[in-house]
Amino acid sequence: MDEVWTIKRCMEWTEGFLGRCGEERPRLAAEWLLGMATGLKRIELYMNMDRPLSSEELATMHQAAVRRRSGEPLQYILGETSFRTIDVTCERGVLIPRPETEMLVEVVLEHLDCEVLGPLRPSSRRDRVELPWNAEVEEARREEAERLRAQHELQTESDDAVGLGAGEESPQEPPAVHDAAVAADMQQAPRPSVETEGDAAESQVARVLEVGCGTGCISLSLAVERPGRVKCVATDIDAHAVDLARRNRERCGVAPEFVDIREGDLTAPVAADELGTFDVLVSNPPYIPSRVMPTLPPEVRDFEPSLALDGGDDGLSVFRRLLAAAPRMLCPGGLFACELFEDALDAAAGLCRAAGMEDVRVVSDLARRPRFVLARAPRV
Repeated sequence: MDEVWTIKRCMEWTEGFLGRCGEERPRLAAEWLLGMATGLKRIELYMNMDRPLSSEELATMHQAAVRRRSGEPLQYILGETSFRTIDVTCERGVLIPRPETEMLVEVVLEHLDCEVLGPLRPSSRRDRVELPWNAEVEEARREEAERLRAQHELQTESDDAVGLGAGEESPQEPPAVHDAAVAADMQQAPRPSVETEGDAAESQVARVLEVGCGTGCISLSLAVERPGRVKCVATDIDAHAVDLARRNRERCGVAPEFVDIREGDLTAPVAADELGTFDVLVSNPPYIPSRVMPTLPPEVRDFEPSLALDGGDDGLSVFRRLLAAAPRMLCPGGLFACELFEDALDAAAGLCRAAGMEDVRVVSDLARRPRFVLARAPRV
């Protein structure tokens, strides 16, 4: 009599098979693959452990296990991955979104909330996305807020020293801070408008340019987490990536008005009348130095596209082109934010300063390794 392959039996077999093949978390991988094959959620698998698998489900599991044994990333086998609050489709030929890039989105959101969109009314304020690294981000926010407070106090003392009269106001406005609560507490310059401050904030829409969008996860997260308040232009040179990003846009329920996905090399798809209008230029460009490419884990090196990984001799080939374009793309004081190879961050920061960018900073990732360079376009 043929053995009946129940969910329980298949899960145990797949866990053992993948474990012997070197899978770090074979049980979890088995659960994911079974969920894909059966269409069941994880809890549903455990509620139906005695359910026999159909011949089609068994064939799917066999194929998936063989693919995983070869080193193919689970995200490609499953056909999707989670990124912050959204799920995006993943396909071979397009880079798999990484957890570090989730933090890049957080950096952009903090900038937009504090310096572009303005404080939201309590009735419309969205809860911050709770991610595993939120505590570290909060600590960084507090440190940045204290640094900027101290900078503002020094500037005020300097203004007093040069003889500002008691009845005169300093032309220096409080510096922008990267903490919404601190920003709300600091005195803001009055805005000439018939709207209330809350209404004005609600009507403000930020413009973001993402270069090298891949799956579209960065722009889509910005649009989903700040609905109606962020409009993105997302570009990619690869036609497959552009098609996938557009399908993910539909999957996430985002209108093309808010994430406009265009095919082309870096900033080439940006129209002439859009130059200088973006509040943020964000990118996770190819940044692995060519000499490091052969040392990458096989599941990255052998399966993910080198076009999205190889950043040239020092990992900064694409970054240099982005930096050259940034001042033309950004409005005065706009944010330039890039994810880069950890050993290249100091060089990237130096290039930003040499290019005349302002407020240049290096920010670490979840593992406290240098990962992002931030800079501001010159203020006019």
